[in-house]
Amino acid sequence: MMLWKVLGASAVPLLCAIAMQPRHAALAQGMMQQTQAAPPTVRVRATIASIDGSVLTVKARDGAEMKLKLADNGPVNEIVKAPVSDIKEGSYLAITASPQPDGSQKAMAILIFPPNVHPPEGFSTWDLPNTTMTNATVANQVAAADGQTLTVKYKDGEKKIIVPPNAEIITYKKASVTDLKPGQKIFIFAAKKLPDGTLEAPNVSFGDYGVWR
Repeated sequence: MMLWKVLGASAVPLLCAIAMQPRHAALAQGMMQQTQAAPPTVRVRATIASIDGSVLTVKARDGAEMKLKLADNGPVNEIVKAPVSDIKEGSYLAITASPQPDGSQKAMAILIFPPNVHPPEGFSTWDLPNTTMTNATVANQVAAADGQTLTVKYKDGEKKIIVPPNAEIITYKKASVTDLKPGQKIFIFAAKKLPDGTLEAPNVSFGDYGVWR
């Protein structure tokens, strides 16, 4: 839909030109079919029920049971607590927050990425009620009696982040499939939903703190 909005009226002559060139039309059709065939992705917050090799049976927070296959050599990370003092100027963060009336964001959870780990930056709504997600770099920070305030910057802008004392500050450390156990809580940002209903996970994070964000 966004493509149609951008192209507007110019889409008509463009499509006509493609229609006049069979080879290009076939290529365009093939690309469209590949896009349509791409499996949808879902975000997973669940608890491991059982493990059979690289296949996990997990239960979502609503009780639904799912089969989850880990990709070969997919990263496994353990989510652990981190002190707020680990947030420094230049730190790259993923911030789950709630929007405030003045335009600032009040942090609920902050993931401090390890050095040299830099997922795509930006600001967007998150999939929990009334929340946002900001992936950005700390430009400066100011301490206060009731927490601290961060200014974070990303490619297209910046945000003021209020960090209250009860915000969950986390990071992760590398683990392996053998560290996964029944009863653990897991989080997967984008699992692929396969035609048979199984989910394929490119990676997985686990732990009792922070992974539900």
